[in-house]
Amino acid sequence: MAYDEKLAERLNSLIKGRKGFAEKKMFGGIAFMLNGNMCFGVHKESLVLRMDEESANLSLKQKNVKPFDITGRPMKGWIMVSKEGIKTKGNLDKWTTLAVKFVKTIPKK
Repeated sequence: MAYDEKLAERLNSLIKGRKGFAEKKMFGGIAFMLNGNMCFGVHKESLVLRMDEESANLSLKQKNVKPFDITGRPMKGWIMVSKEGIKTKGNLDKWTTLAVKFVKTIPKK
């Protein structure tokens, strides 16, 4: 398994029926695009999220959160939340809501 398929299913259930979302295989995992922009996804066993740099930097101070870095160069405005940080639906909802809020501010592709 290249990525956590159960986490991908959980994310898919969050976006089911919501306009503007699409799935796309990316970075050895799966991404959930909103209006053509990556919003969140799964890399190995972690949730990957896109947000503004300030929110990302604040999030990095929380437990179970680290920079999104799969190349040796962390991406600004992107974070990864470990499996432990998204065990509950409430935590998963909290993180994905932050990403959706930010991605809605980006021009559609």
